Amino acid sequence: MSSTNELCQIGLIGLGVMGKNLGLNLADNGYSVAAFDLDAEKVQGILSQDEQERGDKPARITGCSTFEDLLSNLQKPYLIVLSIPAGKPVDIVCGKLLELGLSQDDIVVDTGNSLWTDTVEREKQYHGKFIFFSCAVSGGEVGARFGPSLMPSGDQAGWSRLEPVLEAISAKVDPESGLPLVNNEPGNPVTEGEPCAAYIGPTGAGHYVKMVHNGIEYADMQLICEAYQSLRTALGLTPKQIAAIFREWNKGPLNSYLIEISAEVLEQDDPVTGKPLVDVVLDVAGQKGTGLWTALSSLEIGSPAMAVTASVYARCLSSLKENRVKASTILKGPEVTYVADSEKEAYIARVHDALYCSKICAYAQGFELMKTAGEQQGWDLDFAAIAKIWRAGCIIRAVFLQSITDAFNKDKGLANLLMDEFFAGQVEKFQSNWREAIVDGVRLGVPMPCFTSSLSYFDSYRSETTAANLLQGQRDFFGSHTFERTDEPRGQFYHLNWSSPERDLVRIK
Repeated sequence: MSSTNELCQIGLIGLGVMGKNLGLNLADNGYSVAAFDLDAEKVQGILSQDEQERGDKPARITGCSTFEDLLSNLQKPYLIVLSIPAGKPVDIVCGKLLELGLSQDDIVVDTGNSLWTDTVEREKQYHGKFIFFSCAVSGGEVGARFGPSLMPSGDQAGWSRLEPVLEAISAKVDPESGLPLVNNEPGNPVTEGEPCAAYIGPTGAGHYVKMVHNGIEYADMQLICEAYQSLRTALGLTPKQIAAIFREWNKGPLNSYLIEISAEVLEQDDPVTGKPLVDVVLDVAGQKGTGLWTALSSLEIGSPAMAVTASVYARCLSSLKENRVKASTILKGPEVTYVADSEKEAYIARVHDALYCSKICAYAQGFELMKTAGEQQGWDLDFAAIAKIWRAGCIIRAVFLQSITDAFNKDKGLANLLMDEFFAGQVEKFQSNWREAIVDGVRLGVPMPCFTSSLSYFDSYRSETTAANLLQGQRDFFGSHTFERTDEPRGQFYHLNWSSPERDLVRIK
């Protein structure tokens, strides 16, 4: 294996797509890396790419063939980054490193998509043996290589040591505009601007925030897909025509990485048939669990994340391909008639505004979910900082996040983004088109689970009184579940004796 002939500053275990690119990113930013993977070809792969990119400059990465080899090439106290699958592999590797003599001053950083509760348990398990630290990473292959969004959490001493490293390799944004500073040129990292890395909080907080990030990502992607399907169904547009519309939208408040890549996907032709690629891609969506975890967490802690949940269900329904094919021959919807040419621009504008307002609701739900979880776990989450580190590097990066940053900078205790003056004004301005776009979709039989759930969330949130009063009456009738009264202080419960002739009211102490 190749060697730098000097002890390395950082150890890296796991050289898949993310690990390999994180290693090269670290090297670009001046850190010497000892790299190991159980697959020797992957070790050779990072060495070959390092050699190709650095030219005649000294080697920056040392390839290691065993765990023992890795530790022998590292400075003490050790700083070891794991880029391996979440779950049991993390514990197997940590156990192996312990066997080889890790001490309480050594740091092991989990950068995988671990479930946050697993991270909490690992910190307890390894406390006093070594510092187990987590750093959630978002940005995919390119982000890992040239600057991801990083969500670190854990031991404060660990953060003190890791802070310069993580800030160096993270994405950067212009502090004035909030827009990403990008240079995807190996060996020439972006060093100016604000880093998209910030300490999130105690152990588990970073992975929780990343989990919610991915839940918002699910909703954002589904909303874009619903906009695409509405435009195609109602207007009869080709994928390339819709790509052009998305590119135009990307110049305004919907400017984002997801809109940008959606346009690219829609523009792409299939190399085999020449048809639009999107038309030959099977409509069965995969998922890796983080959206599901977000939906489950929202249900467990009682913080509604309806757009996220709807997006997870949409992926589940997509997997029922054979059933849907059969149902399409049995279940009939409305006759679809294309919108007249004279109405097309207005229709496009309505879908744009529906996407924008629904997106606001999805993010409002995500941030409220983090707020509720933070209160329950005792995490002092800085939502302005979280929005800031999502402005570049991550999948949901968007100009929109600068407005979220501003909202939480104005009011750190903001209960919900919809109550911020700017976002309240945006929804008020565009909600008429939002409602009309959903009416259009219902009339045409276009499935819009995220659009409609987002509007229902908004209408519920703005309602001083909902039908939950009747629901509580129902619960008290059949199960004596009690209810509170509008004319009495909160926390005082009552029960009506429904089965007695007098139906007297009982105060429950």
